[in-house]
Amino acid sequence: MSTWTKSLDAADIRDAGLREDYGAQRELVKHSRSTAYLAARWLLPRRVLPHVLAATAVMEHGDNLLDTGPLPERERAWAAWEERVRKALDTGDSDDPLIRTLAHTITAYPRMRETAETYLATAPAELTFTGFETESDYQSYLDAYSVPAFMLIGTLLGPQDDTTPSFRAACRTFIEGAQRLDFVNDLAEDLREGRPGIPTDTLTRFSLTVDDLTKDPDPSALRALVDHEVTLARTSLEKARNLPLLAPPPHRRLLSTLVEVELLTADAVSKRGADILNGSASPSRLRMLGLLLRGR
Repeated sequence: MSTWTKSLDAADIRDAGLREDYGAQRELVKHSRSTAYLAARWLLPRRVLPHVLAATAVMEHGDNLLDTGPLPERERAWAAWEERVRKALDTGDSDDPLIRTLAHTITAYPRMRETAETYLATAPAELTFTGFETESDYQSYLDAYSVPAFMLIGTLLGPQDDTTPSFRAACRTFIEGAQRLDFVNDLAEDLREGRPGIPTDTLTRFSLTVDDLTKDPDPSALRALVDHEVTLARTSLEKARNLPLLAPPPHRRLLSTLVEVELLTADAVSKRGADILNGSASPSRLRMLGLLLRGR
């Protein structure tokens, strides 16, 4: 009997169709977020693994709908999908395998209903995102989009009797660092798309503009900007090392590993420095494998 079959059994997912649906989400996450998939597969209890992979697939699908294509197409695609999800929340069923897994996971983890409804209500903030003027705008974006999206997973990993304010606050601290790091790491791609994630007032502090970044920025200024953003991200991520302690013991290894993956990524971005405009950075496969093995 395979590990995945044992996981479906442990999660009490018995219906053959549902097992296929969860399997489809497993394959999606396995190929689109391979590091997250390996971490979840190795470090999570079997009974929660299918649900976490399904929630990750929901987040991935939502990201794709909100980010891919011209705005009118994205708006139509999101509205249609949101309508189908809300219908499934009311009826408990859908003709979409991804939505069916979400509905079933909500049945198994009733707290997920509120999380899903919050995510649906706030996610359209990503549709019109074109950058930030101030740090305050960035903080508002976290609350409007990044944190609700992460809580699709966080709710499954947190205390099930009550997602305590301290656990949610720690999740926000983690996402504050991870999202900031993602914005500086993906700066080249975001500039091409006209959606830079570093606030304008921060660029001004380093005598840079978006126009500068798309042409030939001063390397020393860009290096200083990257160092600044990575330092802020690292500060939040180091604070987030207390997040696992607020979760049930079986889920702590995964949460701890997620934090450490981001810190390794921060090292890689810092090392890349001004060359970040030539493409994003990531830790070596050897370092990542070592981290995952230590987590086991």
